[in-house]
Amino acid sequence: MDNDATWDFTWAWIALALAMFPATMGVVNLFLVRPPRGVPASGTLVSILVPARNEAANISGCLDAALASAGVAVEVVVMDDGSTDGTAEIVRAYAARDARVRLEAAPALPSGWTGKVHACARLADAARGTHFLFIDADVRLAPDAAASMAGHAARTGTVMVTGVPKQVIGSLGEALTVPMINFLIFCYLPGGGRAFTQRSGMAAACGQLLLVEREGYFASGGHEGVRGVLHDGLALARRMREHGLATEIVEGHALATCRMYTNFRDSWAGFIKNAREGMATPVGLPIWTVMLAGAHLWPFFFLPRSAAILALALGFALRAAVTLRVREPWWTIPLHPLTVLVALAIQWAALVRGLMGKPAGWKGRAYEPV
Repeated sequence: MDNDATWDFTWAWIALALAMFPATMGVVNLFLVRPPRGVPASGTLVSILVPARNEAANISGCLDAALASAGVAVEVVVMDDGSTDGTAEIVRAYAARDARVRLEAAPALPSGWTGKVHACARLADAARGTHFLFIDADVRLAPDAAASMAGHAARTGTVMVTGVPKQVIGSLGEALTVPMINFLIFCYLPGGGRAFTQRSGMAAACGQLLLVEREGYFASGGHEGVRGVLHDGLALARRMREHGLATEIVEGHALATCRMYTNFRDSWAGFIKNAREGMATPVGLPIWTVMLAGAHLWPFFFLPRSAAILALALGFALRAAVTLRVREPWWTIPLHPLTVLVALAIQWAALVRGLMGKPAGWKGRAYEPV
């Protein structure tokens, strides 16, 4: 065997080893992450809290679904965060018809805060419930979502219960970006975010669907304590664990649906704004690049070696298992290598932007990195 062949042989086996890591973790987490179970305690009131900035196209569907909640008492509070479209007027019309709906207006954004985090903090101040269920305006709750999440919190003693809604994907641009959310949780998060993984570094949450018990929220400092972040779900989960409070990810596809974006441009912009608070750090991103590219991209360069074939088979099988489990479209599975490539491109672009001092931005606001 010549030197080039030996080199290819060695790297093919390294790629296989890197593929074995997420495959093993994915099998375990697919078993561990389950739907929420439990019945809410007597007297439970879930405040469904919706920060909204220029969401006229989304807010009616969001309110219709929230008001259809069953199995627990709910109120729905919308924080209009400086909208210039018809968001506030739509919510006022709902409030006139249903006393469970309230519209609040966010004060001017203080220095050091990001917009959504500030709106969520003010929503918590206005809420009357025993539990706060933070959702985005593009989320459509299932009728039993609030009750089952509050019941799970009561049964397990978990202060935060969160899940990833079923992601509605209708374009190639979405298919190349959105599926990485569930893939990373199931395949690269030890324990899948279950409560027994008590370390804050193993915490995760989805800000689209996040229920928090009232007392625990304020005891941890809530959104006040993470005021400068853009990835509020992740930061809030870590903060709660730092205060000794249990957080848990549950299976979310049956709890809600969400269409985050409708095209590649919006998907890129949406994911890049959060990247610098996740993977896109000078120390972390090279490691993530080796782990993701090594397992899912490098094997293509060493075909037809058996180790490379097996690595790719593991990657596609794992992606298929996660995709089918979370009810995302099957046709996104063959795109898996491109999805990994785009995810890494987003992270590296975010890192370079940060090193160049370019602020992150969203919905007309620009934020300096924390």
